[in-house]
Amino acid sequence: MSDPPLFMLLSYPVTPVELAAAAGVLALLVLLAMIAGGGGRRDLDAQMTALAHSHAEMSGRMQTLAEILGGRQMDFARVVGEKLDRSAHRVNERLELSARATLGNLGALNERLAVIDAAQARMSHLTEEIAGFREVLSNKQLRGAFGQGRMEAIVRDALPPNAYAFQFTLSTGARPDCALKLPGDDKILAVDAKFPLEAFTALKEARDERGRKEALARARGDVLKHIKDIADRYLLPGETQDVAILFVPSESLFADMHELLDDVIQKAHRARVLIVSPSLLLMAVQVLQSLVRDALVRDQAHVIQAETRRLVEDVLRLRTRVEKLDGHFRQAQEDIAAILTSSEKIARSGERIDRMEFRESGRMEAAQ
Repeated sequence: MSDPPLFMLLSYPVTPVELAAAAGVLALLVLLAMIAGGGGRRDLDAQMTALAHSHAEMSGRMQTLAEILGGRQMDFARVVGEKLDRSAHRVNERLELSARATLGNLGALNERLAVIDAAQARMSHLTEEIAGFREVLSNKQLRGAFGQGRMEAIVRDALPPNAYAFQFTLSTGARPDCALKLPGDDKILAVDAKFPLEAFTALKEARDERGRKEALARARGDVLKHIKDIADRYLLPGETQDVAILFVPSESLFADMHELLDDVIQKAHRARVLIVSPSLLLMAVQVLQSLVRDALVRDQAHVIQAETRRLVEDVLRLRTRVEKLDGHFRQAQEDIAAILTSSEKIARSGERIDRMEFRESGRMEAAQ
């Protein structure tokens, strides 16, 4: 193994061995120069001795320098090793932190993927339900049952059982989907829930302007025909109200009708047929509910008055009993005060007896 260089001389590394050799050559040159100068033998011996001494000193210094440089090289190697160890430790810590962060991100990613999978499953279920809903709307009988179900749910949730009837039969044999009974009136309010939807479905699915116009014309004709059938079947003088209700089971469909078939809405009003959406039917039923409640209150007014009268009598009776109880309390307070007075007298008499004060106690008792 070669010695490490002590320093660089013009980009050339100088080792301790090379430096010692250069010093020897230099000493030899000095000796030759002295011999060439023609000095005496004694001077030559003295110079040789001085030269040997100088060479020994130089060798010692070189050795010391080599040892110092070797120690410094070891210190440098140790420092470099420690720094490398610290750097490796920091790198390992950072790698460990990075691995933990990566694992955490992977865990969060797995959780989000699980949420996405659950949402996808719900979307698939919703897609199936929408497909089933489209099948319901495409089938006329199923569509009628769907509109009937929504209308029945709204009416049943808001009104008492005696305020409505489903599939009520009129004198002509016609059967409206629902008959609403107004309080104090024998005439019923007919509700029809069979809305013609085929033309509106074709209108939604139209690819060009021609198909859209044809579907719109068909929708206008179907709705006008259905309005005429309702007016002919469910507007009977003396048996039904002056108006009938056509229930549309969709808010969006109701909005499309007002946007595209405003003339049909006006003709329905003139025919005394009200076209209502679920929200409007709910409002109408709530108004009817208020009327039914007011009628029940009027019918039970005498009962309410009798109950109020009895309640007033009970309050008066309670007041009399409270007054009696108050008198008992006052009498009890007076009795307790008298008892306290007697007990005080007895206590004082006991004290006098204990002190043998009979005459004085007799005079005091007589005074009291």
